[in-house]
Amino acid sequence: MPGPRRFPLPLIAAFFALYVIWGSTYLVIRIGIESWPPLMLAGIRFITAGVLMYAYLRWRGAPAPTWPQWRSAGLIGILLLTFGNGAVSVAEHTGVASGVAALAVATVPLFTLLCGYFWGQRNTRLEWAGIVLGLIGIAMLNLGSNLQSSPLGAALLIFAAAAWAFGSVWSKHLPLPQGAMASAAQMLVGGVVLMVGSVLSGERLEAMPPLKGWFALFYLIGFGSIIAFNAYMYLLKNVRPAAATSYAYVNPAVAVLLGIVFAGETIGIEEALAMLVIISAVVLIGLPQWRRQKPQ
Repeated sequence: MPGPRRFPLPLIAAFFALYVIWGSTYLVIRIGIESWPPLMLAGIRFITAGVLMYAYLRWRGAPAPTWPQWRSAGLIGILLLTFGNGAVSVAEHTGVASGVAALAVATVPLFTLLCGYFWGQRNTRLEWAGIVLGLIGIAMLNLGSNLQSSPLGAALLIFAAAAWAFGSVWSKHLPLPQGAMASAAQMLVGGVVLMVGSVLSGERLEAMPPLKGWFALFYLIGFGSIIAFNAYMYLLKNVRPAAATSYAYVNPAVAVLLGIVFAGETIGIEEALAMLVIISAVVLIGLPQWRRQKPQ
């Protein structure tokens, strides 16, 4: 009788969603903020996704979150979505290129490892080696590129990465709702706070967005939020944090490839070598996870 599969399909699908779909959202956000104010775009995105998920789950019979669960989900939603995604949207609105925004997420695994120490987590040598190798690959990926991010944009991106990492680690120690209801509650709270920020900052829609603006919004709702974010929350519950955040090394490579396909950019030998280094880093970070799940 065959033993259990070491690479279950849900795990593979979740990593694909993080690596590929989330890698594409940086370009889509860039397209979206040409038509929508940044905080408004993020707020509508998460409120809509949260409402759809919450209504569907309740219709399927999922219990409503308790007050402690709402409170915990709200805190994580604010850290991941309001501070994390919202700051990325504002940074891109200030002129930071989508590839540079993707580059900033390379710091997420580092912040994740540091945050883990607050809860007594220790990491393997392979994970540390993967972190270092990944950062080298990110640096190689951007050699020779003209990074014109503003100081404000750079600060926002580092803040976003730190908030996302802290929220990701903290989420494993809080009483969150079961399954996808946790994501729905986080999106609802995070989206509402983003909309409050949009109103307080004086954002307003000057004209009806064109078709590409609506396409960007719908893509971010369906693929970037409902599919990819739920995949991320699934991985946080089922793999080590360093493995769940390994998408940070792949997303910049995806962003570069999308730039080649859709923006006519070119890729040199440095970028090609960097992608090999990045994939090697992902393998190193993932090895402890696969070893830990070996059949007993």
